[in-house]
Amino acid sequence: MSSNGMHVIVTLVEDKPGVLFKVTSLIRRRNFNIATITVGSTEQEGISRMTFTIYGQEEELRQVVYQLDKLVEVISIVSMKPENMVIRELALIKMVMPNNGLQTEVIEKINRYRGHVVDMTPRTITVELVDTPEKIDSFIREIGKINIVEIARTGITAVVKGAEPTIKEVGVNG
Repeated sequence: MSSNGMHVIVTLVEDKPGVLFKVTSLIRRRNFNIATITVGSTEQEGISRMTFTIYGQEEELRQVVYQLDKLVEVISIVSMKPENMVIRELALIKMVMPNNGLQTEVIEKINRYRGHVVDMTPRTITVELVDTPEKIDSFIREIGKINIVEIARTGITAVVKGAEPTIKEVGVNG
């Protein structure tokens, strides 16, 4: 991981009001910008999983992880290298469907990127893509001649590669 590269932080937190605010406020106070954030339930009732991507210096990031681990609501936290994780993002892309014979080309590109058409009108098409952020960016560049009406992206979610769980125990891992 480069010193000023992308960092993935995965936390398990208590599932109660105000926890997201506390966590993001602490990150903001350390002057980091959260590039993406996803939050969802886990296999354990009452526990949510937060996955952040943050760009910054590795030393500063360690301090953020240390400070987050001090929050009572944070059960466990780990900072991971993206190359050691399976990372996915969901994107919904609505575009104007071309009338000039390019419809077949658009559908071929959607299929090549393993996308799914989730809505189609005579004038627009909405595509669902689930892949790495880089592949989604590549798809968007490829269909650049199509008039994109709207893009909605979830941000990444990730698990560590291999058989072990991403977070093995309470406290700072990694």
